[in-house]
Amino acid sequence: MEPLHGIRSRRYRMFLLIMLLALLNYVERGAISYAGSKIIGEYGFDRAQWGKLLGYFGYGYLLGALFGGIMSDWFGPKRVWLASGGAWSLLAIATAYGGDLGVAVFGGAALTGFAVVRVLFGFAEGPAYSLINKSNSNWSTPKERGFVVSMGLVSTPLGSLLTAPIAVGLLSLTGSWRAMFIVIGTVSLAALLYFSRRFTDKPEQGTFLTHEESAYIKAEREAANAQSDASNPTSRPPWWSFFQNPSLVLNAVGYFAMNYVTFLLLTWMPKYLQDEFHYSLSSLWYVAMIPWIGPCITVLLGGRLSDWLLRRTGSHRIARSYLAATCLLITTLCFLLISKTHAVWQILLLIALANAFNAMANCVYWAVVIDSSPSSRTGTFSGITHSIANLAAIIAPTLTGVLTQQHGYDAMFIAAAVATAVGMTAMVLVKPGLRFRRSTGRLKNTPSADIERG
Repeated sequence: MEPLHGIRSRRYRMFLLIMLLALLNYVERGAISYAGSKIIGEYGFDRAQWGKLLGYFGYGYLLGALFGGIMSDWFGPKRVWLASGGAWSLLAIATAYGGDLGVAVFGGAALTGFAVVRVLFGFAEGPAYSLINKSNSNWSTPKERGFVVSMGLVSTPLGSLLTAPIAVGLLSLTGSWRAMFIVIGTVSLAALLYFSRRFTDKPEQGTFLTHEESAYIKAEREAANAQSDASNPTSRPPWWSFFQNPSLVLNAVGYFAMNYVTFLLLTWMPKYLQDEFHYSLSSLWYVAMIPWIGPCITVLLGGRLSDWLLRRTGSHRIARSYLAATCLLITTLCFLLISKTHAVWQILLLIALANAFNAMANCVYWAVVIDSSPSSRTGTFSGITHSIANLAAIIAPTLTGVLTQQHGYDAMFIAAAVATAVGMTAMVLVKPGLRFRRSTGRLKNTPSADIERG
């Protein structure tokens, strides 16, 4: 079904608002890396302890992603946006007092205080990307899904890119890492309130779009569901059917590999540049931006490329699986070369290339979930996928702390190459569009996002 002449695409304003919330989400989680030297100096942490502190976020993030996806199916995405966004904004502010909490409450153990705050903060932020997937699934048509998913996901590199100047700027202006968290959390809370006045679970439930545009999206969505086993919205396969679909599990492994790179660079890149190349805080803000410039482009490019490949070939496997596997292969090669290179400009170039190709397939992992899930379980299956992938939020910073303390920084790049090689192998085996049929207990190839050729 093609849009009627004169129908506006105002829904893209909503996609931009969703992207803004996710961007602020990333700034809040990454800002602590730029305060690392000040926090370490104040509390006397070593590299291994600092790696643990960065990894605490991941424990809560994993659980939050799982429960957030389930809750978005049961209660609708808007309620979960409000609860989750409000909590993560307040906990970002509370991060400023994490060490003091540990000293006052946990017998002087500042690390324990940070652990409590960061685990809760991670739990609050966990639902974000499952919510993005659920919201975009409701507000977009199947034919634009790859690009729309990539619009939400561009918040990852863009947020990481902007974290450097925002965090360093606030640290320089206020002279306080605590003030930095208070300002960022307050801005995030204001953005959430603005968003909540405009967003509804489905576009036809509100007045943000014209009646014609809402009707068009609803008709496209229902037409796609009519071609799949998800046509009956009251039919909910059990949540564990996710693990009966090998493609969904392998897709989560591939996403873990991509996330490993993201969390490695987000948490350790500033400290790596300071320790190995002696960059000061005043120069760190622009040097640390370099690895994130490419992904801001390639995330969107990957969405367009995936949709184009699907139109040209009619194959979800080529458009999704093989695209992601190719990107992870190039990422692996770049990281292996980094461990053999010592010039700072060559290392920064290789990191930038690795991160650009790693991010190009970001939309694929989420699109595979939509392609292979009944609409009644999109949020739940997104949450499970996100939870598995978010093991990287724990493993990447924690393992890096141990490896760098014992073997130096080359070891962290070799570990990243191993992770992406495993992810590449997993994505080669993914067959998008296979759905679990509750009536038969078998998988059937009934992709809901098929796009006609031409």
